[in-house]
Amino acid sequence: MNWLLPEYIADALPSEAARIETLRRNLLDHFRVRGFEYVMPPMLEYLDSLLTGTGQDLNLRTFKLVDQLSGRTMGVRADMTPQAARIDAHLLNHQGVTRLCYCGSTLHTLPANVSAGREQVQLGAELYGYAGVEADLEIVRLMATAFDRVKLPLARIDLGHVGIFRALVEAAGLPGDAEAELLALLRDKDVPGLTESTAAVPSPYREALLALPTLYGGPETVNRAVACLPDLPAIRAALEQLRHLISSAPELPFSIDLADLRGYHYHNGIVFAAYCPGFPAAIALGGRYDGAGKAFGRARPATGFSLDLRQLAQLAPAGKSVRGVLAPYAGADKLLASHIAALREHGETVVELLPGETACEGPSCDRKLVQVGGRWIIEAIQED
Repeated sequence: MNWLLPEYIADALPSEAARIETLRRNLLDHFRVRGFEYVMPPMLEYLDSLLTGTGQDLNLRTFKLVDQLSGRTMGVRADMTPQAARIDAHLLNHQGVTRLCYCGSTLHTLPANVSAGREQVQLGAELYGYAGVEADLEIVRLMATAFDRVKLPLARIDLGHVGIFRALVEAAGLPGDAEAELLALLRDKDVPGLTESTAAVPSPYREALLALPTLYGGPETVNRAVACLPDLPAIRAALEQLRHLISSAPELPFSIDLADLRGYHYHNGIVFAAYCPGFPAAIALGGRYDGAGKAFGRARPATGFSLDLRQLAQLAPAGKSVRGVLAPYAGADKLLASHIAALREHGETVVELLPGETACEGPSCDRKLVQVGGRWIIEAIQED
């Protein structure tokens, strides 16, 4: 059957497409009034540009093809964040803080989880040029208020900091292959494997690495981390950043997970993941990724977040459905045509039936335009 789509690729039919588009307009307006400027990067880029600063994390998720004009390898974007970093560093070249937002399709070689598709509609916001934790706070609050705006509650926002694991690996003098092995074990929360793999790691770093999977829970977890992790400057600074973020936004449902190292090769500071009630996967991801623009000429502080609008459309409550007006064919009737045009000008959906058409298979209509005493009026359509 040639018409079948590839696995984890799906059409968005009118109802879903309308919800996605409503969310897109709503959230981009939410970003705009907070000073985030909209950019539209291309779907394709040369691979070396598209993957700059992202390590292997993004490389394995990117579809690749050969450009017929240049012979160079190109990639179909799997994430728009590096493109925003390129725009900030190379094209805008602002000296102060830059706030950017975007929305567009991305394509993954494999789905991120069983509930995700391979083609996503990625919406995100990025803040460049400010290294302080206040920028992370602005981004986290922007994300949280975006969920408020679409009336989707957040069960929790998990906070982590990749600098803690990085500081432990560096202090313990572990080689790159050992670091990669421990990273994989921590991502899987494989405590037995972690115990075995750290057998030769000197104290107190072995005990600290074994403690990371246990350092999750409420905001008080930061105090537990202070008590059980080595007093290294990088760790002390990371925990203080987390403490500052939590105390500055007491209204947000923060929790801590110091073993959450998604995007480890890309992020370098605070990371976060937002979860909704009853849904197992993170609905939004973000964090700090300073220096991503270095290859484009400027290594700028950077932090941001993104989410998949298709997934959000499945979870967010459907707003009040505005139904349409069914109108007869106007033809040469200028009065009827002007009445239809006026309704559309005021935002009404008006379906003008074609000659011989008796019902509308498209947009749902709950009213009809009828002529009474020489005047066109709107009446409710009585349900059978």
